[in-house]
Parts: sequence; structure tokens; C-alpha cells
Amino acid sequence: QVQLVESGGGSAQPGGSLILSCAASGFTFSSYAMSWARAAPGKGLEWVSGIHSDGSDGYYADSVKGRFTISRDNAKNTLYLQMNILKPEDTALYYCAKGTIQTMSKQYDYWGQGTQVTVSS
Repeated sequence: QVQLVESGGGSAQPGGSLILSCAASGFTFSSYAMSWARAAPGKGLEWVSGIHSDGSDGYYADSVKGRFTISRDNAKNTLYLQMNILKPEDTALYYCAKGTIQTMSKQYDYWGQGTQVTVSS
């Protein structure tokens, strides 16, 4: 069955960095776009970033553009999110999500359990 397992979350100070990973299994990882989304306390789910199946292009929400970088290693079935210049408003539970097609479409059929990121001084 499809499994998405996020890791790498934790605590960071403002201005710091974290890298999230999402280990995928149960499907042909290289055939599907993938995304990261986040849920902050008291707020709805926010799409953060997405990437095509071949890793050719990354897409970002305005709130993270220039600070976060999405990437994937199709040989390792792993999705990454490098987060730099972290801000307190980046505090959230971060999820990876499997797309339904090769290109980034913001349509998903599977989600991971999430990894918590907390940014505070």
C-alpha cells in the first residue's frame, strides 16, 4: 500500500534552517508529482511547494518563495524540503502528498502523517 513517511521536523530559531524528508513506498515514485503542505494552529491547510515527477520544476507559495527549496531523489524514492531563513509563522505540521499525475496539479490522493516544525526564539 502507499506509504508516505515524513521526517526531519523539529525546533529551530528564527533565521535557522531545517530539511524535511518524505520517504515514499507502495507506488512508482518517479511517475507522480509530489507536494508539501502545512497546517498551522488555528489555520487551514496551506499548500507550500510542489514538484513534477521528474524533478524538473519546483513551485512555491508566495509565503515561502526564496526561502524553501523542494527536491526529489527518484532513485531513493524520497522527497525533500530545504527550509531556510525560518520564521515563526512557518510553525506548522508539514505533510507530504502524492499527486495524481506526473505534472504538479495540487490534486492528491495520499498524504503522510506529518512532521512538526516549530520556529521560536
